[in-house]
Amino acid sequence: MAPRVQLEKAAWRWVESVRPEDIQREHIEIAYRICVPACKRGACRRNCKGNPNCLVGIGEHAWLGEIDENTFHNIDDPNSERRDKNTFVGLTNLGATCYVNTFLQVWFHNLELRRTLYLCQNARAEEHNMDSDYEPRSICEHLQYLFALLQNSNRRYIDPSGLVKALGLDTGQQQDAQEFSKLFLSLLEDTLSKQKNPNLHNVIQQQFCGQMSYVTVCNQCGRASPLPSRFYELELNIQGHKNLTECVTEFLKEEKLDGDNRYFCESCQSKQNAARRIKLHSLPRVLNLQLMRFVFDRQTGHKKKLNTFISFPEQLDMGPFLEEKEDEKCVYELSAVLIHRGVSAYSGHYIAHVRDARTSDWYKFNDEEIEKMEGKKLQLGIEEDIAETVKSQTRKPKCSKGYHCSRNAYMLVYKCQREEDTDPMETNVEVPGFLGRLVDRDNRKFEEWCLEMADMRKQSVDKGKAKHEEVKELYELLPAEDGQEYEFVPLEWLKKWLDDSTVTKEIDNGNFLCSHGKLHPDKVGEAKRISVKAAELLFDKYGGGPRLDGSTLCEECVGQRCRVLRLKNQLAEDYKEVTNLVKCPPKSDEGYWAGKTSLRSWRQLALEQLEEDEEETKHSNGKTNGEGPEITATKEYGPENLDGDEEEMKTFNEDILCRHGGLSILESERRLVTEEVWSKLRVYFPKAPQFTQLQEPCQQCLRLEREGKENEALNRMMASEQKSSLLNLFQEKNRPTLTKWPQETDILYIVPLFFVDEWRRFIRRPTKTTPVSSVGNSLLLCPHRGFMFTFDSMLKGDAQHIALLWPDEWEVISRHFLVDQPISICRISGATPNGSSVEYTTQPELCRDCREGFIFQQQRDMREYAQATVYVRKVIDDKRLKDAAPEMNVSGSEAEDEREEPVAKVDGERDPDFSQIMHAFSVAPFDQNLSIDGRCLTDDSATLGSLGVIPESVICLKADEPIADFAAMDDVYQVCMPEEGFKGTGLLGH
Repeated sequence: MAPRVQLEKAAWRWVESVRPEDIQREHIEIAYRICVPACKRGACRRNCKGNPNCLVGIGEHAWLGEIDENTFHNIDDPNSERRDKNTFVGLTNLGATCYVNTFLQVWFHNLELRRTLYLCQNARAEEHNMDSDYEPRSICEHLQYLFALLQNSNRRYIDPSGLVKALGLDTGQQQDAQEFSKLFLSLLEDTLSKQKNPNLHNVIQQQFCGQMSYVTVCNQCGRASPLPSRFYELELNIQGHKNLTECVTEFLKEEKLDGDNRYFCESCQSKQNAARRIKLHSLPRVLNLQLMRFVFDRQTGHKKKLNTFISFPEQLDMGPFLEEKEDEKCVYELSAVLIHRGVSAYSGHYIAHVRDARTSDWYKFNDEEIEKMEGKKLQLGIEEDIAETVKSQTRKPKCSKGYHCSRNAYMLVYKCQREEDTDPMETNVEVPGFLGRLVDRDNRKFEEWCLEMADMRKQSVDKGKAKHEEVKELYELLPAEDGQEYEFVPLEWLKKWLDDSTVTKEIDNGNFLCSHGKLHPDKVGEAKRISVKAAELLFDKYGGGPRLDGSTLCEECVGQRCRVLRLKNQLAEDYKEVTNLVKCPPKSDEGYWAGKTSLRSWRQLALEQLEEDEEETKHSNGKTNGEGPEITATKEYGPENLDGDEEEMKTFNEDILCRHGGLSILESERRLVTEEVWSKLRVYFPKAPQFTQLQEPCQQCLRLEREGKENEALNRMMASEQKSSLLNLFQEKNRPTLTKWPQETDILYIVPLFFVDEWRRFIRRPTKTTPVSSVGNSLLLCPHRGFMFTFDSMLKGDAQHIALLWPDEWEVISRHFLVDQPISICRISGATPNGSSVEYTTQPELCRDCREGFIFQQQRDMREYAQATVYVRKVIDDKRLKDAAPEMNVSGSEAEDEREEPVAKVDGERDPDFSQIMHAFSVAPFDQNLSIDGRCLTDDSATLGSLGVIPESVICLKADEPIADFAAMDDVYQVCMPEEGFKGTGLLGH
């Protein structure tokens, strides 16, 4: 089918030879494209919108082809939620709880821990027996139920929200995984210690707890001071190390205590140099090794992740690290690896690789998804491909047989090898009866849900098949045969009718109507012509309207379009003719007034008018004939446009139309044209204002012009008189001041400075500005009509709001202006035993109550600011730097609601309270000591104003010296800082 533009041209090609009054029915049908051939299936890649007879590509392919039952519903197969045979159960990620899921899977695969939890007394569950209203409450009950579901549930994954809620965790915020592990084991240990069964009290200690001691040896006397301690995991530093052995060796290495860090020896009764080390005495059955990937960065003041590759073995011999060599075996086998994927310490994803204790197969637990590794080997795979930023990527080192390398592993779980671990009785953990009944109850709910979903799928499929047959039959009735009656329906409605995913609404043809209430010819491309039989069926079933049949083809719109198109073709010829005719002056009393701007741009205006006429009925639904919108064009010059601003010209001759609707009084903006010229212009602008040569200009405009000139003359005279009377005030010469009171007078008068500024503006431009008629001295008075300023306050700065007048100037002011309240200041001289004295009083007198309130508000405003300058100086050896530090622009908004909320620390974001000082002086927030006027600023939650920090204040910064170990980590702490400050944005406070 021809493109839409070609169809449009073909529909109106006949207008070149047919006048509007000669239009026949055949021309109307051509304009509405009634006879354009319908497209055949396969001939169009998409529907031809310009062809109302094209019914291809509107969504019919889904109904005419083979039936796909899945298209009749959006319900997933419930069996996809069913647990596969010989697989484990996953855990739902509730938002940011992947770190919880990894630990739960690791602990679930600890058979001894699982068996212990099953033995915990659950009186509530046993009492409820098979009651359906039982729900776990305590953390122990939730964990029991969760482990039982992980063991025997029919679901592919389960929801841990009950346990997470009982723990009080925020599902939207990722917590510190290592800290969570410690706290949870501690909580579990406390729970088990309260059980009635004494065999359960020490399970956590037996499984996870080892013994070590911190031993300090005095270098002077050799006395050893051991400090026994228990551990549930070993926290190993990985920075600078390549393998696990190096990490453990550093953990146990000797530390020298000297200098300020010397040890107080009980034997010597004094501080002595000493050596301290950790000694391992016994190890637990399950050895948790925390690889400290998340460390504190002193330079940024935030945590960061170390993406260091660490090699670790599948079998770990801890014998060489034990202090007492015993016969018991210390060989551990790797049973779990916890992985953190991501480059930041504040975000990322946690997964766990866990070895099945029964089969020794490795599984990857990734929330709901569980993947069994091929063979019986640990395969870290893609977890090592998502770790570092590009600039810090390092090549993965080669690993020896029996070893693995990871830059994302943050916890390794090793289990001590024992002969009983291979005993089938030891690897088989039975779910207690009361828990088994709860799991059976949940499995029944799941099976019922599966049946319900399957039934819903079947109902949707049956309904879809029935509609398929209905739509298929009705679609075959849509095409309208030549010579038969027809109707129009919207194309978009047909598409939605064939789209089973949307609800079919009633048919709405209202948007297709022209201003005559019929089918607009330009809307035919958005409608489809269908048979009357199909239209009857559709309207009977879905309703709607109005019905548009062959009688609704609009003859008026076609005729108007014909006229417009013919005029557009004739415009170029008429433009040349008018250009020549306008040069000839009209005969006396036979001309017409035309705006010069209109004449210069009439061709463009005519083109826009014709295009507007062509479009006028598109947006005029419900309007009567001829009420279409008027055209708009840019006006080059305008009679009312005295300041030269461009205005919009809406129609021809508008530039000589005054605001009262009459002929403009500006003769320079118009000229006379002949009747022949005007008649040609009226063809294109039938609604243009018409003024004959005998038309008189607007009388109202003439009167206003006379009055305006009279007012300007009066203003000039008034300005000249006032200027001559107050020349010094206008020129700002010989002005009295309070700092040096003039000797020739004891009284001065006060007016607002705003009045003087406005008055000077009028004197300079009396014809352009409004005369000043009054003096508003009430601006300087309080509500009690008392004066707001003292003599001293005016000396210190309040004088910027007032202007002082001589007595003779005040007399002139009083004559020419309306004064609401005179204000004066008097000097009173007197004699005292100690000499002469001078006092100053004002009239009206000072209102002391309002003055005190004004001062209080001023002080409050100084402490409540949104943007101000505050200076920071770094102090070295208790002395300030020689030069003033550059300023810091502080966002010190004192809105309490903003200050109460802590700043969110997202990945890579620095704390704005201290980051500006930190980057200017290289002093981390925890090393900053800030003070002002000898007072330490220690309240981080306080605002600057409440701490007494006002604009232009100077804050002193004294930096703590970093300790040697940390100083060696970053050269910035060893640099001697220059004697300079900075300017930046941020809150201050330590």
